[in-house]
Amino acid sequence: MRRFNHILTAALCSTMFVPAVYAQEAPQAEEDSGNEPIIVTATLRAMDVQDIPLAVTAVAPEALEREGVSDIKTLSSISPSFNIQSSQTETQGTSIKIRGVGTTGNNTGLESSVGVFIDGVYQSRPGVALGDLVDLERLEILRGPQGTLFGRNTSAGALNISTKRPSLSEFEGFANASYGNYNFMNVQGGVSVPIAQDVAGIRLSGTWRKRDGYLKSTTGAESNNRDRYMLRGQLYVEPNADVSIRLLADYSKVDENCCDAVIVRETELAPFFAFHGLTSDGVDASGPSALQGLDTNSQLFKNGAEQWGVSGELKWDFGGVKLTSITAYRDFKSSSTQESDFTSLNIFTAGAGGSNSRPGILPNGDKIKTFTQELRLQGTAFNDHLDWLVGGFYSKEDITSNQSMTFGTDYQRANSAFNFANALGVNPLFALTALGNGGIPVNSAGSFAENVFSQSAKSFSVFTHNVINFTDKLSLTLGARYVDEKKTASFDQINGSNGACQASVNGVLSGAFGLAGLPGAVQSGVVGLNCFPFAAPVTLTAPAGLGGGLASRFLPLPREWANVFKDDEITYTAQVGYKANPDLLIYAGYSHGFKSGGFNLDPTAANITNSAAVLAGGGTVAPIFADPRFESEKVDQIEVGVKATFGPIKANLALFDMKMSDFQVLEFTGVQFLTFNVNSARSTGAELELFGDFGNYVKGNLAMTYADARYPGNCAVGVAPGALGSVTRLCGQDLTNAPKFTSVVGLTYDGPLNSSGWGLLVNGSMNYSDSRTTRTIDLDTNGLPIPLARQENYFKMNARIGLTTPDERFTFELWGTNLSNEITRGITANTPLRGGAGTRSLIGFVEEPRMYGLTVRAKF
Repeated sequence: MRRFNHILTAALCSTMFVPAVYAQEAPQAEEDSGNEPIIVTATLRAMDVQDIPLAVTAVAPEALEREGVSDIKTLSSISPSFNIQSSQTETQGTSIKIRGVGTTGNNTGLESSVGVFIDGVYQSRPGVALGDLVDLERLEILRGPQGTLFGRNTSAGALNISTKRPSLSEFEGFANASYGNYNFMNVQGGVSVPIAQDVAGIRLSGTWRKRDGYLKSTTGAESNNRDRYMLRGQLYVEPNADVSIRLLADYSKVDENCCDAVIVRETELAPFFAFHGLTSDGVDASGPSALQGLDTNSQLFKNGAEQWGVSGELKWDFGGVKLTSITAYRDFKSSSTQESDFTSLNIFTAGAGGSNSRPGILPNGDKIKTFTQELRLQGTAFNDHLDWLVGGFYSKEDITSNQSMTFGTDYQRANSAFNFANALGVNPLFALTALGNGGIPVNSAGSFAENVFSQSAKSFSVFTHNVINFTDKLSLTLGARYVDEKKTASFDQINGSNGACQASVNGVLSGAFGLAGLPGAVQSGVVGLNCFPFAAPVTLTAPAGLGGGLASRFLPLPREWANVFKDDEITYTAQVGYKANPDLLIYAGYSHGFKSGGFNLDPTAANITNSAAVLAGGGTVAPIFADPRFESEKVDQIEVGVKATFGPIKANLALFDMKMSDFQVLEFTGVQFLTFNVNSARSTGAELELFGDFGNYVKGNLAMTYADARYPGNCAVGVAPGALGSVTRLCGQDLTNAPKFTSVVGLTYDGPLNSSGWGLLVNGSMNYSDSRTTRTIDLDTNGLPIPLARQENYFKMNARIGLTTPDERFTFELWGTNLSNEITRGITANTPLRGGAGTRSLIGFVEEPRMYGLTVRAKF
């Protein structure tokens, strides 16, 4: 099999150099000139992409197929400015970035900086938008703030995805079937049927994808597989030339094992496992060999989702005014069960149905229900010198996020070994609880908590976007949007029990730990570990000597809360475009964008922040609790660009400078998730796109992005005290997963094979990425760099070769992605509860290795 892999790789790589040869042998039949306009709707108007004073990448469905792009997670092989990564769940932990700017994932309270719109409908979270891309009309990547026209949370950019409409005149359909390595199987199909000639039609499409996981655990488990399907149905009606109605409904389901991680660095404290009575340290594979071998150590990782949605689009031309209405409702449910200590030990299980899960415990997952309504009026005035648009948008979103955890039988021994070594004797997390429990130690096995976070959000906005054509060459675009946001959220614990945590709290607050000579840092460590916040009850009590009541008044322990977030903002844009001639557009613009703030949906979000002062004050110092809210993020961008056509070559250049304030950041410390605002962040750079039609059915493309996305040295100015330690370590660092230079180059021959009438497709592409930081913060709490924080630079190659029958009904393709089998990390994080500063174990979430296979396509 390994030899076959090498042969296949060599064969596919060779396709990158053969198009010119076939072009010389092929007869000169008719072909596209390559200068046909590419129509996009980035400005909510149908326009040639070369005439829009914005940085937009338009991608045809054929290009997605050639590059093996099956969902938005692999779009970076098309656009170097685009990056998407997932951590331990795809439904929650997915982050999208454009120009190096985006919001890190794994907290449902955070919304993306890159909005995703499918057929005009906003997808409220990246995890909601991870379905397969099938039966598309086009995909547009809009770079930079898009908040004037594209609703909510597009401070870094937007994806505008349009599916194919039903045909009103012809019966048509397609079917695709693929098989590849890792037992990859994919079936796609669609059919369009006119039900009233030139008046009404329906379209049905769907896809099913299944694949084995490419991560194999030493326990026998596997992860990062695929098992999902999607169905979509449409009805399109044009009763007359002025009115069109489009109704869409879709349903999808995911049932996968995701997402385990490779331990890329093991803690130096691992040898102490036997000292604490463990038979193993739980890690049999780690370091470079584990990364290259795609070997992990954990047990169960399950991640599922089920969603459905309906939408309706009405377009009505009243003559001088055109009305557009888009109404939509989406219902999304996710589930997750994980042994997310990432080892083979029985430390804890997050969710229900795992090896440690308490029977009947609350399943982990999110429920998101979203209603949106958009109305637009559009027209022209002053002899078409003014192209005006006004509109309004309303959305209502209800979120329920369930988080549960159960401790396993190895919890205290493992955390004693990998955090205290042998400094405090055997299993101190167990032994020391005796000091707070009348001399009887407390085992934490079976401790649990069931936490429920609820959030209801309403957003209302009115907007306008106007193009003033002073002459045939000079235009000015002015747009503005007023946004009003309101969110209410709460944290409620429906059940929880942790005797070891209560005993540890008693030991600290009664003074028993102090009398035993335990330093303050050790006392904090014992409480922090026995009271791991995801399994800590909110009902923990303080000793009677301190007046009783909740212990969270004195120590940083989870506490319930309810709060309201409100904000409003005016976003705006202005662009000047000068069409020097039909082949040259010069433009410059300024945009102000906005992304809503909200709530940190984490048990620690409202912990006490002045615990030491309260304890030292003997009841005279009032507790101060953290605010679970984070502020809205704002961005100001200057962009200057040129779009030119030089014969068969189209060249687009954009220079940009994005300045973010109150930039939203999520950090996982290994113990908790912290969400905070950074005073400032910035991305400055340039993008170049070249598209060439060289004749003889040969086309090429080259895209390059330079983006210096970083935190300035003074980014901690004015930051909240609770976040100051984290933000100070961020200042001067690159933004996460923001390589300075990325590029994509591709070459395609798509024409006749010879005089037989058979068609030949040969496509090869290569993308390059500079090194990038894969962590939120590169410096540890001791001020020293964390090892393996950066993913080194790499090249990845894709290739496809296909034959099409003379009647163009069937195509047979051989394809491969990441042919050089570059094993790269998308995210690197602290292994939970495994080592501290200077001794941390680290996990890496690995991107897809080499994939290859065969595809058969049929059209009818």
